[in-house]
Amino acid sequence: MVLAPGTQLGPYEIESLIGSGGMGEVYKARDGRLNRTVAIKRMFAEDHNRFQSEARAIAAINHPHICQIYDVGPDYLVLEYLQGELLRGPVTGDDAVRLARQIADALQATHDRGILHRDLKPANVMVLRQGGALHAKLLDFGVARLTSSEPGATRTLAG
Repeated sequence: MVLAPGTQLGPYEIESLIGSGGMGEVYKARDGRLNRTVAIKRMFAEDHNRFQSEARAIAAINHPHICQIYDVGPDYLVLEYLQGELLRGPVTGDDAVRLARQIADALQATHDRGILHRDLKPANVMVLRQGGALHAKLLDFGVARLTSSEPGATRTLAG
C-alpha cells in the first residue's frame, strides 16, 4: 500500500514516493524533530529478521560512500536522503575511474567489517554532484551477509 503525502510514519511525515522495487518502497519524508529531509524504506513482505539485518549492516559502517542510517522503526528504515541519480553512463573516463575507486573503497569498508553487500549493481549506487565532481554512495544492504558468523560464507584466505 503506497503511503500518501502527509501520512505520519512514527515522527516522520511522508512527502512523496521516490521509488519502488521488488522488495519495497522508498519515500521522501520530513523529520520534524531535526528539521531535515530523510528517505524512508519500507519492505513489502514482513521479514523482520532481514530488515533488522539490513539495519545492522548499514549501522556498522560509517563511510563517506555508503548511505547512512538514522533510525529504524517497526517496519521501516530511516536513511540519509540523497539528491542525485542512479549510476548510469556515459561518463568521462576520469569520472568512471573516480566512481569505481569510491565504490571499491566503500566495498572494502564493508568487507573490513565482515559484511558482504551481495547486490552490487547500478541501481544500488547513487551518484551525487558535489562541487563539480561526481561522488558515489552505495545503497541497499537488504541481501548483505555477515561473513564472520555464517557457515559457508565467502571469506578471504591468507597466504
